[in-house]
Parts: sequence; C-alpha cells; structure tokens
Amino acid sequence: MPELITYEKKGAIALLTLNRPEKLNALNYATNERLMSLLNWIEEDPKIRAVILTGAGDRAFSAGADIHEFSTSVKASVEVAVREFCKRGQTMTARLESFPKPVIAAVNGIAYGGGCEITEAVHLAIASERAIFAKPEINIGIPPTFGGTQRLPRLAGRKRALELLLTGDSFSPERALEMGLVNKIVPHDQLLPEAFELAERILRHSSLAAARIISAVTRGLNTTIEEGLLIEREQFARMAATDDVHEGLAAWIDRRPPQYTGI
Repeated sequence: MPELITYEKKGAIALLTLNRPEKLNALNYATNERLMSLLNWIEEDPKIRAVILTGAGDRAFSAGADIHEFSTSVKASVEVAVREFCKRGQTMTARLESFPKPVIAAVNGIAYGGGCEITEAVHLAIASERAIFAKPEINIGIPPTFGGTQRLPRLAGRKRALELLLTGDSFSPERALEMGLVNKIVPHDQLLPEAFELAERILRHSSLAAARIISAVTRGLNTTIEEGLLIEREQFARMAATDDVHEGLAAWIDRRPPQYTGI
C-alpha cells in the first residue's frame, strides 16, 4: 500500500505530500492520523526547521474529507460522528495552526472543504495558478467542521466568509489572495520552488524566534489586544534568555551574519 502522506527531507525542510491522488487527496481518518504522527516526529527533530505541505497528482491539494467514510460515522450516531470526524479534523487543523515550526501550504489544485481549512490553518500558503478553493459543506447539509466557520471569517472578514460558507461556490486563487487566505499566486511549475524559497528566507533567522512569533500570533488572535500584548511580552521574555538573542544582537553590532544555534 502506498503511503497516505509521503515524507521527504530537503536540508532543514520537510516536504509532506498528501498521497491519495486517485481520491483527490481526500482526508480519510487514517490520513489525518498519519499527518499528526509526522508532525509529532518533525517537532522532535531539531534538524527540521520548516514544513511544506502539498498534494500528489495534477488535480488536487485536497478535495476535503472522505465523504464515504464520514457518512458511515454519521449513520452510526451523532456522538460517533462528532468524535471520529469533527474532533479529529479540528485537532488536526489546530495542530497545524499552533505548530512551532513554520508550515507552508503549496496549494497545487483543488482545495475544497478540509483542504481549504488546512490552507486557512497553516502559517503561510502559496497557490498555483491552477488552484481552486471552495467551502462546499453546505451542499451536503453541514457546516464546515475542521475550523472553517472560525478561521475564514478571521482571515477574510465576516461578510465575505459568509458568502462563501452559505453558497458553497468555488473561488479563484486571486480571490483567495485578496482575502488573505494565501500569500502569493505563482505559475504551476514554480509552486514548490517558490515554497522552498519562502522557507529558506525564514530559515535565515533564529528558529527559536520563529517559534515565539508563531505562538504569539496564534494565541493572540483569539484574545483581546490587552491579553495579546501580555502574550507578546511572555514570548519575548522566553526569547530574551536564549543564546540566539545574544548572538543576534552581537552580529548586528559587529555587522556580520548571525550564527544561530537554536539554544
């Protein structure tokens, strides 16, 4: 059996590829669990400092949840459906959102439902010119369940998000860029090179500082500005005790490139 998600290490960057192209990389329960396991492993590996997530094949990043599998859970009971489908998907996207190493989605095609919710949750996203997005859950009589009712309004604004959530209509990468769902649109053959180039620009800096920034932004978005500023101070205090801060300051004063150790 092929791996549900393939893993390649390219220098300090992990490339994860959703690998069910015959199913448009639909997210079945086993794929969700595999992604969680890989993220746990990557977090513990100090040599990996960034993650790129993309989809296999020429058609899809991910078409969303595996509806056949999900429908079985719904038929079993509400409790089973909430536990097996909703909570599992929300846990996955929350893990991506709060992951301490930068996660970049390279959206190579269809990003519907859960595929769109992954794009919403990750820290950064680059879209191929062939990408297409949708929040189609209303077409099967449910709201989004992997965080889409919460993250998309925070990214796009309430009215623009509700238009997409209530119609289920697909939207272009240009619309996704306008709403802040992706950072950039690139020619299809340049998608992965652009994602790696973005990752390398981040890797010039302290991995500890990157983790502190991700934590402050992710936690602060869901609080008041006063609470967010407290979180910012806490993250600074954690960083100020590290060798990387002293190296960064010394390098700036000496006019030389810093040599960060991640300590």
